[in-house]
Amino acid sequence: MKISAKGLYSLKMLLDLAEHSGEGFISLRDIAGRQGISKKYLEQIASHLNRAGLLLTNRGSQGGYKLARPADKCTVGFIFGITERSISPVELQGIGGENCRQNSEVIFDYICNGLKKVITDYLNNITLQDILDQIHEQETNDYYI
Repeated sequence: MKISAKGLYSLKMLLDLAEHSGEGFISLRDIAGRQGISKKYLEQIASHLNRAGLLLTNRGSQGGYKLARPADKCTVGFIFGITERSISPVELQGIGGENCRQNSEVIFDYICNGLKKVITDYLNNITLQDILDQIHEQETNDYYI
């Protein structure tokens, strides 16, 4: 399974908004600076996420973006469902002739569908809040002497 730059940057943007949710609407300039993503690319991502109903927008001097739902209600599976063409774990391509391809599809269909279900279930059970909690836990456990 491959996650595109669009999928990864969408996740980073949404995590940033979740992290700073108490600050109201957040500008793309601020997100871009914190995440090291170009503002121009974030504009494209924000437009896509806004159409999908994940963002609220506000124009003007206090304008920006914020999550349209709480971080504990926004799953990685939903985000990747919007940004990725497929979350299929395996693509069967270039495997010999037609008979070989058909046999391979029959052989691996059960395995690939099961694996896709496991991945989908896993991603649908990870929320932005779960990731933030993990980040904060990691930061708390990182100490130096």
